[in-house]
Amino acid sequence: MAKTGEGKVFKKIELVGVSSTSFEDAIKSAVAKASESLHGLSWFEVTEQHGKIVDGKVAEFQAVLKVAFKID
Repeated sequence: MAKTGEGKVFKKIELVGVSSTSFEDAIKSAVAKASESLHGLSWFEVTEQHGKIVDGKVAEFQAVLKVAFKID
């Protein structure tokens, strides 16, 4: 009998989410868009955070994240 979790394989890809509001919204946007074409998304990890400055003000939040999904 296989132990729980054995035999599962995941694929991990990198995404960049962008938002004019916050890093959290950038992450949510990236995951939501990825879920439109990928099924079985399981988890994410944020690897980088960047932003864009325009005229001395924060204009954009960018979150680099890795998401994993189970391979059928």
